[in-house]
Amino acid sequence: MNDIQVDQGVIDYILENKRDYRVSTSCGGPVIVPIEMKRPKESDLKVKVGANILYISRVQARYIDRVTMDMLDSARYESCSVF
Repeated sequence: MNDIQVDQGVIDYILENKRDYRVSTSCGGPVIVPIEMKRPKESDLKVKVGANILYISRVQARYIDRVTMDMLDSARYESCSVF
């Protein structure tokens, strides 16, 4: 579970934006969001990226082996709104 690879594009994105992110669960699948949007939990895996941290939800860590750029697609969580 701790051998999750982070694609270079995701690393570059985090370094460029200089903030912490979290891989969380959405109705569209795993999604990377700023921690201001979804706070990290004690049980999250922590991946150091420069001066920042990419938190990976323990739930998602069971199902993924890579963190990929498509997880940054805001449509994954924006489509989850209930009207």
